[in-house]
Amino acid sequence: MLLTVTTTHRPATDLGYLLVKHPDKVHTFDVPTGTAYVMYPEVSDERCTAALMLDVDPQRLRAQRDAFELSQFVNDRPYAASSLLASALSKVFRSALRGASKDRPELAVTPLPLEIRVPVLRGTTELATRLFAPLGWEVEATAIPFEPEIGGDSRYVDLVLRGSLTLSAALNHLYVLLPVLDDAKHYWVAPDEIEKLLRSGEGWLAGHPDKVLIARRYLAHKRALTTTALQSLEGEEAEEPPAEEEAELPVVRRQSLAEQRRDAVLAALTEVGATRVLDLGCGGGALLGALMKDRRYTEVVGTDVSARALEIAARKLRLDRLPERQRGRLKLWQSALTYRDDRLRGYDAAVLMEVIEHLDLPRLPALEASVFGHARPGAVVVTTPNAEYNVNYEGLTGMRHSDHRFEWTRAEFQDWATRTAHTYGFNVTFRTVGELDEATGSPTQLALFTEVTA
Repeated sequence: MLLTVTTTHRPATDLGYLLVKHPDKVHTFDVPTGTAYVMYPEVSDERCTAALMLDVDPQRLRAQRDAFELSQFVNDRPYAASSLLASALSKVFRSALRGASKDRPELAVTPLPLEIRVPVLRGTTELATRLFAPLGWEVEATAIPFEPEIGGDSRYVDLVLRGSLTLSAALNHLYVLLPVLDDAKHYWVAPDEIEKLLRSGEGWLAGHPDKVLIARRYLAHKRALTTTALQSLEGEEAEEPPAEEEAELPVVRRQSLAEQRRDAVLAALTEVGATRVLDLGCGGGALLGALMKDRRYTEVVGTDVSARALEIAARKLRLDRLPERQRGRLKLWQSALTYRDDRLRGYDAAVLMEVIEHLDLPRLPALEASVFGHARPGAVVVTTPNAEYNVNYEGLTGMRHSDHRFEWTRAEFQDWATRTAHTYGFNVTFRTVGELDEATGSPTQLALFTEVTA
Protein backbone atom coordinates (compact mmCIF):
# COMPACT_ATOMS: atom_id res chain seq x y z
CA MET A 1 0.00 0.00 0.00
CA LEU A 2 1.17 3.48 -0.81
CA LEU A 3 0.92 7.07 0.41
CA THR A 4 2.69 10.08 -1.14
CA VAL A 5 3.29 13.57 0.26
CA THR A 6 4.19 16.36 -2.17
CA THR A 7 5.05 20.01 -1.54
CA THR A 8 5.87 22.96 -3.81
CA HIS A 9 7.28 25.04 -0.97
CA ARG A 10 10.59 26.61 -2.01
CA PRO A 11 12.96 24.91 -1.58
CA ALA A 12 10.76 21.83 -1.76
CA THR A 13 13.62 19.62 -0.63
CA ASP A 14 13.04 20.95 2.89
CA LEU A 15 10.45 18.18 3.05
CA GLY A 16 13.35 15.84 3.77
CA TYR A 17 14.28 17.82 6.88
CA LEU A 18 10.70 17.78 8.16
CA LEU A 19 10.34 14.03 7.63
CA VAL A 20 13.90 13.40 8.87
CA LYS A 21 14.50 11.25 5.78
CA HIS A 22 17.21 12.18 3.27
CA PRO A 23 15.87 12.45 -0.32
CA ASP A 24 18.90 10.70 -1.81
CA LYS A 25 18.32 7.45 0.06
CA VAL A 26 15.78 4.64 0.29
CA HIS A 27 14.93 4.19 3.97
CA THR A 28 13.79 0.80 5.29
CA PHE A 29 11.91 0.13 8.53
CA ASP A 30 10.76 -3.09 10.16
CA VAL A 31 7.15 -2.76 11.39
CA PRO A 32 4.94 -5.35 13.16
CA THR A 33 3.09 -6.29 9.96
CA GLY A 34 5.89 -6.12 7.40
CA THR A 35 8.43 -3.68 5.99
CA ALA A 36 8.00 0.04 5.36
CA TYR A 37 10.01 1.99 2.81
CA VAL A 38 10.41 5.74 2.38
CA MET A 39 11.73 7.03 -0.93
CA TYR A 40 11.55 10.18 -3.04
CA PRO A 41 10.29 9.64 -6.61
CA GLU A 42 10.77 13.32 -7.46
CA VAL A 43 13.21 15.79 -5.93
CA SER A 44 13.81 19.41 -6.95
CA ASP A 45 13.69 22.86 -5.40
CA GLU A 46 10.32 23.40 -7.10
CA ARG A 47 8.60 20.12 -6.22
CA CYS A 48 9.43 17.25 -3.89
CA THR A 49 7.50 14.05 -3.25
CA ALA A 50 8.06 11.54 -0.45
CA ALA A 51 6.47 8.09 -0.78
CA LEU A 52 5.68 5.72 2.08
CA MET A 53 5.23 2.17 0.85
CA LEU A 54 4.19 -0.66 3.17
CA ASP A 55 4.96 -4.23 2.12
CA VAL A 56 2.74 -6.42 4.30
CA ASP A 57 4.05 -9.82 5.35
CA PRO A 58 1.07 -12.24 5.37
CA GLN A 59 2.76 -14.40 8.04
CA ARG A 60 3.04 -11.44 10.43
CA LEU A 61 -0.49 -10.35 9.66
CA ARG A 62 -1.79 -13.85 10.34
CA ALA A 63 -0.10 -13.77 13.74
CA GLN A 64 -2.54 -11.00 14.71
CA ARG A 65 -5.64 -12.88 13.60
CA ASP A 66 -6.99 -13.30 17.13
CA ALA A 67 -7.46 -9.53 17.22
CA PHE A 68 -8.41 -9.15 13.60
CA GLU A 69 -10.63 -11.95 12.32
CA LEU A 70 -10.55 -10.96 8.65
CA SER A 71 -6.85 -11.74 8.46
CA GLN A 72 -7.69 -15.44 8.58
CA PHE A 73 -9.01 -15.24 5.04
CA VAL A 74 -7.92 -14.05 1.64
CA ASN A 75 -8.53 -10.31 1.80
CA ASP A 76 -7.40 -6.86 0.71
CA ARG A 77 -5.35 -6.02 3.82
CA PRO A 78 -1.95 -5.95 2.07
CA TYR A 79 -3.14 -3.62 -0.68
CA ALA A 80 -5.74 -1.06 0.47
CA ALA A 81 -4.74 1.72 2.89
CA SER A 82 -5.97 1.04 6.41
CA SER A 83 -4.87 1.04 10.05
CA LEU A 84 -1.86 -0.97 8.84
CA LEU A 85 -0.61 2.06 6.92
CA ALA A 86 -1.53 4.42 9.76
CA SER A 87 0.56 2.37 12.18
CA ALA A 88 3.52 2.38 9.82
CA LEU A 89 3.14 6.14 9.37
CA SER A 90 3.27 6.69 13.13
CA LYS A 91 6.54 4.78 13.41
CA VAL A 92 8.29 6.07 10.31
CA PHE A 93 7.28 9.76 10.63
CA ARG A 94 7.21 10.01 14.43
CA SER A 95 8.99 13.38 14.64
CA ALA A 96 6.92 14.90 11.84
CA LEU A 97 3.69 13.81 13.55
CA ARG A 98 4.81 15.64 16.71
CA GLY A 99 5.63 18.74 14.70
CA ALA A 100 9.27 18.57 15.77
CA SER A 101 12.23 19.39 13.50
CA LYS A 102 15.76 19.95 14.74
CA ASP A 103 16.90 21.41 11.40
CA ARG A 104 13.80 23.41 10.37
CA PRO A 105 11.88 24.20 13.60
CA GLU A 106 10.17 27.28 12.16
CA LEU A 107 9.06 25.37 9.07
CA ALA A 108 7.51 22.59 11.16
CA VAL A 109 4.88 25.04 12.45
CA THR A 110 4.35 26.82 9.11
CA PRO A 111 1.48 25.87 6.76
CA LEU A 112 2.89 24.48 3.54
CA PRO A 113 1.30 23.80 0.14
CA LEU A 114 0.71 20.04 0.33
CA GLU A 115 -0.72 17.37 -1.92
CA ILE A 116 -1.29 13.94 -0.43
CA ARG A 117 -2.37 10.92 -2.42
CA VAL A 118 -3.56 7.51 -1.28
CA PRO A 119 -4.16 5.64 -4.54
CA VAL A 120 -6.08 2.70 -3.06
CA LEU A 121 -8.22 3.29 0.01
CA ARG A 122 -11.19 1.24 1.15
CA GLY A 123 -14.15 3.57 1.61
CA THR A 124 -16.53 5.78 -0.33
CA THR A 125 -16.05 9.10 -2.07
CA GLU A 126 -18.84 10.64 0.02
CA LEU A 127 -17.37 9.65 3.37
CA ALA A 128 -13.83 10.68 2.37
CA THR A 129 -15.14 14.14 1.51
CA ARG A 130 -17.16 14.36 4.74
CA LEU A 131 -14.11 13.50 6.82
CA PHE A 132 -11.38 15.60 5.18
CA ALA A 133 -13.17 18.67 3.74
CA PRO A 134 -14.01 20.23 7.15
CA LEU A 135 -10.28 20.17 7.97
CA GLY A 136 -9.37 22.57 5.17
CA TRP A 137 -8.56 20.04 2.47
CA GLU A 138 -9.64 20.24 -1.13
CA VAL A 139 -10.76 16.66 -1.61
CA GLU A 140 -10.58 14.76 -4.89
CA ALA A 141 -11.98 11.30 -4.23
CA THR A 142 -12.46 9.06 -7.26
CA ALA A 143 -14.16 5.68 -7.07
CA ILE A 144 -11.98 2.98 -8.62
CA PRO A 145 -13.97 1.07 -11.28
CA PHE A 146 -14.15 -2.68 -11.65
CA GLU A 147 -12.72 -4.30 -14.75
CA PRO A 148 -14.70 -3.34 -17.90
CA GLU A 149 -16.24 -6.80 -18.25
CA ILE A 150 -17.72 -6.48 -14.74
CA GLY A 151 -18.68 -2.82 -14.85
CA GLY A 152 -19.55 -0.41 -12.06
CA ASP A 153 -17.42 0.93 -9.21
CA SER A 154 -15.54 -1.05 -6.60
CA ARG A 155 -15.46 -0.29 -2.87
CA TYR A 156 -12.09 1.46 -3.26
CA VAL A 157 -11.22 5.12 -3.69
CA ASP A 158 -8.26 6.98 -5.16
CA LEU A 159 -7.90 9.89 -2.73
CA VAL A 160 -6.05 13.15 -3.39
CA LEU A 161 -5.94 15.92 -0.77
CA ARG A 162 -4.68 19.45 -1.47
CA GLY A 163 -4.34 22.25 1.01
CA SER A 164 -2.11 24.60 2.97
CA LEU A 165 -1.47 22.98 6.35
CA THR A 166 1.42 22.16 8.62
CA LEU A 167 2.91 18.79 7.82
CA SER A 168 2.17 17.69 11.39
CA ALA A 169 -1.54 18.48 11.03
CA ALA A 170 -1.72 16.68 7.68
CA LEU A 171 -0.09 13.51 9.01
CA ASN A 172 -2.27 13.46 12.13
CA HIS A 173 -5.38 13.76 9.95
CA LEU A 174 -4.22 10.70 8.03
CA TYR A 175 -3.23 8.77 11.14
CA VAL A 176 -6.77 9.05 12.53
CA LEU A 177 -8.91 9.04 9.40
CA LEU A 178 -7.35 6.22 7.38
CA PRO A 179 -8.55 3.63 9.94
CA VAL A 180 -11.88 5.45 10.20
CA LEU A 181 -12.51 5.12 6.47
CA ASP A 182 -11.47 1.46 6.48
CA ASP A 183 -13.47 0.74 9.68
CA ALA A 184 -11.60 -2.49 10.48
CA LYS A 185 -8.55 -2.13 12.72
CA HIS A 186 -5.96 -4.88 12.43
CA TYR A 187 -5.18 -4.99 16.15
CA TRP A 188 -7.03 -5.23 19.45
CA VAL A 189 -8.42 -1.85 20.50
CA ALA A 190 -7.69 -1.22 24.19
CA PRO A 191 -8.33 1.84 26.40
CA ASP A 192 -4.94 3.33 25.49
CA GLU A 193 -6.35 3.97 22.00
CA ILE A 194 -8.35 6.84 23.53
CA GLU A 195 -5.13 8.67 24.34
CA LYS A 196 -3.84 8.13 20.79
CA LEU A 197 -7.08 9.50 19.34
CA LEU A 198 -7.10 12.57 21.58
CA ARG A 199 -3.42 13.28 21.00
CA SER A 200 -3.65 13.03 17.21
CA GLY A 201 -7.00 14.82 17.15
CA GLU A 202 -5.85 17.76 19.25
CA GLY A 203 -6.96 21.06 17.78
CA TRP A 204 -9.34 19.63 15.17
CA LEU A 205 -11.34 16.62 16.32
CA ALA A 206 -13.48 18.40 18.93
CA GLY A 207 -14.85 20.76 16.29
CA HIS A 208 -15.31 18.19 13.53
CA PRO A 209 -18.98 17.75 12.52
CA ASP A 210 -18.49 13.97 12.36
CA LYS A 211 -16.53 13.58 15.60
CA VAL A 212 -18.97 10.96 16.93
CA LEU A 213 -18.57 8.82 13.81
CA ILE A 214 -14.79 9.27 13.90
CA ALA A 215 -14.50 8.28 17.57
CA ARG A 216 -16.80 5.30 17.17
CA ARG A 217 -14.97 3.88 14.15
CA TYR A 218 -11.48 4.66 15.44
CA LEU A 219 -12.31 2.87 18.68
CA ALA A 220 -13.74 -0.17 16.88
CA HIS A 221 -17.35 0.60 17.87
CA LYS A 222 -16.59 -0.03 21.56
CA ARG A 223 -19.28 1.98 23.28
CA ALA A 224 -17.52 2.55 26.60
CA LEU A 225 -14.32 3.74 24.93
CA THR A 226 -16.23 5.98 22.55
CA THR A 227 -18.22 7.58 25.37
CA THR A 228 -15.06 8.27 27.37
CA ALA A 229 -13.31 9.79 24.35
CA LEU A 230 -16.23 12.07 23.52
CA GLN A 231 -16.55 13.21 27.12
CA SER A 232 -12.85 14.05 27.14
CA LEU A 233 -13.27 16.07 23.95
CA GLU A 234 -16.05 18.03 25.63
CA GLY A 235 -13.97 18.60 28.76
CA GLU A 236 -16.12 16.32 30.89
CA GLU A 237 -15.12 13.41 33.07
CA ALA A 238 -17.07 10.21 33.08
CA GLU A 239 -18.82 9.59 36.39
CA GLU A 240 -18.03 6.20 37.86
CA PRO A 241 -19.94 4.60 40.73
CA PRO A 242 -17.99 4.10 43.97
CA ALA A 243 -16.21 0.77 44.09
CA GLU A 244 -18.43 -0.62 46.85
CA GLU A 245 -21.58 0.27 44.90
CA GLU A 246 -20.23 -0.97 41.60
CA ALA A 247 -19.90 -4.50 42.93
CA GLU A 248 -23.59 -4.55 43.82
CA LEU A 249 -24.84 -3.38 40.45
CA PRO A 250 -26.17 -6.16 38.21
CA VAL A 251 -24.27 -6.49 34.96
CA VAL A 252 -26.64 -6.81 32.04
CA ARG A 253 -25.04 -7.39 28.66
CA ARG A 254 -27.18 -6.49 25.69
CA GLN A 255 -27.48 -9.30 23.16
CA SER A 256 -25.75 -8.60 19.88
CA LEU A 257 -27.75 -8.79 16.66
CA ALA A 258 -25.81 -11.93 15.70
CA GLU A 259 -26.90 -13.60 18.94
CA GLN A 260 -30.51 -12.50 18.49
CA ARG A 261 -30.46 -13.85 14.94
CA ARG A 262 -29.06 -17.20 16.08
CA ASP A 263 -31.68 -17.48 18.81
CA ALA A 264 -34.47 -16.65 16.35
CA VAL A 265 -33.26 -19.41 14.01
CA LEU A 266 -33.06 -21.90 16.88
CA ALA A 267 -36.61 -20.96 17.95
CA ALA A 268 -37.89 -21.58 14.42
CA LEU A 269 -36.18 -24.99 14.31
CA THR A 270 -37.74 -25.89 17.66
CA GLU A 271 -41.14 -24.80 16.37
CA VAL A 272 -41.02 -27.22 13.45
CA GLY A 273 -39.63 -30.06 15.59
CA ALA A 274 -36.49 -30.56 13.52
CA THR A 275 -33.86 -33.05 14.69
CA ARG A 276 -31.77 -33.46 11.49
CA VAL A 277 -30.64 -30.03 10.33
CA LEU A 278 -28.62 -28.55 7.46
CA ASP A 279 -26.70 -25.29 8.00
CA LEU A 280 -26.21 -24.19 4.40
CA GLY A 281 -23.42 -21.67 3.92
CA CYS A 282 -22.26 -22.32 7.47
CA GLY A 283 -19.07 -20.23 7.23
CA GLY A 284 -16.99 -20.44 10.38
CA GLY A 285 -19.63 -22.44 12.24
CA ALA A 286 -21.33 -19.92 14.57
CA LEU A 287 -24.72 -21.67 14.29
CA LEU A 288 -23.20 -25.16 14.23
CA GLY A 289 -21.82 -24.66 17.71
CA ALA A 290 -25.26 -23.79 19.09
CA LEU A 291 -26.85 -26.75 17.33
CA MET A 292 -24.25 -29.18 18.70
CA LYS A 293 -24.91 -28.01 22.26
CA ASP A 294 -28.56 -29.05 21.98
CA ARG A 295 -28.96 -32.84 22.14
CA ARG A 296 -32.33 -32.77 20.39
CA TYR A 297 -30.40 -32.38 17.12
CA THR A 298 -29.30 -35.90 16.29
CA GLU A 299 -27.61 -34.98 13.00
CA VAL A 300 -26.10 -31.61 12.10
CA VAL A 301 -24.61 -30.90 8.67
CA GLY A 302 -22.66 -27.76 7.81
CA THR A 303 -21.96 -26.97 4.16
CA ASP A 304 -19.96 -24.21 2.54
CA VAL A 305 -18.39 -23.62 -0.85
CA SER A 306 -15.17 -22.56 0.91
CA ALA A 307 -12.90 -25.35 2.10
CA ARG A 308 -11.06 -22.79 4.24
CA ALA A 309 -14.30 -21.82 6.02
CA LEU A 310 -14.96 -25.49 6.80
CA GLU A 311 -11.44 -25.86 8.24
CA ILE A 312 -12.09 -22.88 10.51
CA ALA A 313 -15.44 -24.33 11.57
CA ALA A 314 -13.80 -27.68 12.40
CA ARG A 315 -11.15 -25.92 14.47
CA LYS A 316 -13.65 -23.73 16.34
CA LEU A 317 -15.83 -26.75 17.11
CA ARG A 318 -12.72 -28.74 18.14
CA LEU A 319 -13.93 -31.53 15.92
CA ASP A 320 -10.75 -33.56 16.39
CA ARG A 321 -11.23 -33.52 20.19
CA LEU A 322 -14.93 -34.37 20.35
CA PRO A 323 -15.91 -37.76 21.77
CA GLU A 324 -16.72 -40.27 19.05
CA ARG A 325 -20.44 -40.17 19.82
CA GLN A 326 -20.55 -36.37 19.54
CA ARG A 327 -18.39 -36.34 16.44
CA GLY A 328 -20.82 -38.74 14.79
CA ARG A 329 -23.60 -36.13 15.02
CA LEU A 330 -21.69 -33.58 12.93
CA LYS A 331 -20.76 -33.58 9.25
CA LEU A 332 -18.95 -30.84 7.32
CA TRP A 333 -19.34 -30.97 3.54
CA GLN A 334 -18.03 -28.74 0.80
CA SER A 335 -20.98 -27.93 -1.43
CA ALA A 336 -22.21 -25.09 -3.65
CA LEU A 337 -25.80 -24.03 -3.05
CA THR A 338 -26.42 -23.31 -6.72
CA TYR A 339 -25.81 -26.97 -7.68
CA ARG A 340 -27.85 -30.05 -6.80
CA ASP A 341 -26.30 -32.25 -4.14
CA ASP A 342 -27.98 -35.58 -3.40
CA ARG A 343 -26.35 -35.70 0.05
CA LEU A 344 -28.65 -32.85 1.18
CA ARG A 345 -31.93 -34.63 0.52
CA GLY A 346 -34.27 -35.85 3.25
CA TYR A 347 -33.46 -33.55 6.18
CA ASP A 348 -35.99 -32.08 8.60
CA ALA A 349 -34.86 -28.49 8.13
CA ALA A 350 -32.31 -26.31 6.37
CA VAL A 351 -31.00 -22.92 7.47
CA LEU A 352 -29.79 -20.14 5.18
CA MET A 353 -28.63 -17.60 7.78
CA GLU A 354 -27.32 -14.40 6.15
CA VAL A 355 -26.45 -16.32 2.97
CA ILE A 356 -28.67 -15.33 0.05
CA GLU A 357 -27.45 -11.72 -0.05
CA HIS A 358 -23.95 -13.00 -0.91
CA LEU A 359 -25.19 -14.42 -4.24
CA ASP A 360 -25.58 -12.46 -7.43
CA LEU A 361 -29.30 -12.03 -8.07
CA PRO A 362 -29.22 -14.00 -11.35
CA ARG A 363 -27.95 -17.01 -9.35
CA LEU A 364 -30.86 -17.06 -6.89
CA PRO A 365 -33.14 -19.22 -9.09
CA ALA A 366 -30.43 -21.90 -9.09
CA LEU A 367 -30.30 -21.79 -5.29
CA GLU A 368 -34.09 -22.01 -5.10
CA ALA A 369 -34.14 -25.08 -7.36
CA SER A 370 -31.29 -26.72 -5.46
CA VAL A 371 -32.56 -26.13 -1.91
CA PHE A 372 -36.36 -25.95 -2.19
CA GLY A 373 -36.72 -28.23 -5.19
CA HIS A 374 -34.00 -30.89 -5.08
CA ALA A 375 -32.93 -31.10 -1.41
CA ARG A 376 -36.49 -30.30 -0.28
CA PRO A 377 -36.19 -30.36 3.52
CA GLY A 378 -39.35 -30.28 5.62
CA ALA A 379 -38.66 -26.65 6.58
CA VAL A 380 -36.32 -23.85 5.50
CA VAL A 381 -35.28 -20.88 7.67
CA VAL A 382 -33.93 -17.85 5.80
CA THR A 383 -32.57 -14.66 7.34
CA THR A 384 -31.28 -11.60 5.48
CA PRO A 385 -30.66 -7.89 6.23
CA ASN A 386 -33.53 -5.42 5.97
CA ALA A 387 -32.25 -2.64 3.70
CA GLU A 388 -34.77 -0.14 5.07
CA TYR A 389 -33.18 -0.36 8.52
CA ASN A 390 -29.76 0.76 7.21
CA VAL A 391 -30.61 4.43 7.77
CA ASN A 392 -30.27 3.73 11.49
CA TYR A 393 -26.56 2.92 11.14
CA GLU A 394 -24.68 6.20 11.38
CA GLY A 395 -22.03 6.59 8.70
CA LEU A 396 -23.24 3.63 6.61
CA THR A 397 -23.33 4.79 3.01
CA GLY A 398 -23.69 1.49 1.16
CA MET A 399 -24.55 -2.07 2.07
CA ARG A 400 -23.74 -3.54 5.47
CA HIS A 401 -21.00 -5.80 4.15
CA SER A 402 -18.66 -5.36 1.23
CA ASP A 403 -19.47 -8.87 -0.06
CA HIS A 404 -23.23 -8.33 -0.19
CA ARG A 405 -24.56 -8.40 -3.75
CA PHE A 406 -27.94 -6.99 -2.73
CA GLU A 407 -29.99 -6.09 0.32
CA TRP A 408 -33.78 -6.25 0.18
CA THR A 409 -36.52 -4.12 1.65
CA ARG A 410 -39.22 -5.92 3.61
CA ALA A 411 -41.55 -5.86 0.61
CA GLU A 412 -38.87 -7.24 -1.72
CA PHE A 413 -37.96 -10.07 0.66
CA GLN A 414 -41.59 -11.01 1.23
CA ASP A 415 -42.29 -10.94 -2.50
CA TRP A 416 -39.34 -13.29 -3.18
CA ALA A 417 -40.23 -15.64 -0.32
CA THR A 418 -43.93 -15.79 -1.25
CA ARG A 419 -43.14 -16.52 -4.87
CA THR A 420 -40.56 -19.19 -3.95
CA ALA A 421 -42.96 -20.84 -1.51
CA HIS A 422 -45.71 -20.97 -4.14
CA THR A 423 -43.37 -22.38 -6.79
CA TYR A 424 -42.05 -25.25 -4.65
CA GLY A 425 -45.06 -26.07 -2.48
CA PHE A 426 -44.26 -24.42 0.85
CA ASN A 427 -46.10 -22.17 3.26
CA VAL A 428 -44.18 -19.15 4.53
CA THR A 429 -44.44 -16.87 7.56
CA PHE A 430 -42.30 -13.85 8.47
CA ARG A 431 -40.66 -12.68 11.72
CA THR A 432 -38.61 -9.70 12.83
CA VAL A 433 -35.19 -10.07 14.44
CA GLY A 434 -33.50 -7.36 16.49
CA GLU A 435 -34.63 -4.00 17.79
CA LEU A 436 -37.81 -2.91 16.05
CA ASP A 437 -37.98 0.58 14.56
CA GLU A 438 -41.49 1.88 13.93
CA ALA A 439 -40.64 3.34 10.54
CA THR A 440 -38.00 0.97 9.16
CA GLY A 441 -38.73 -2.36 10.84
CA SER A 442 -36.06 -4.64 12.32
CA PRO A 443 -32.42 -4.98 11.21
CA THR A 444 -32.86 -8.63 10.22
CA GLN A 445 -35.86 -10.26 8.57
CA LEU A 446 -36.64 -13.97 8.86
CA ALA A 447 -38.82 -16.24 6.73
CA LEU A 448 -39.90 -19.70 7.89
CA PHE A 449 -40.90 -22.02 5.04
CA THR A 450 -42.78 -25.20 5.91
CA GLU A 451 -43.61 -27.90 3.39
CA VAL A 452 -47.26 -28.12 2.37
CA THR A 453 -48.64 -31.51 3.38
CA ALA A 454 -51.56 -33.21 1.65
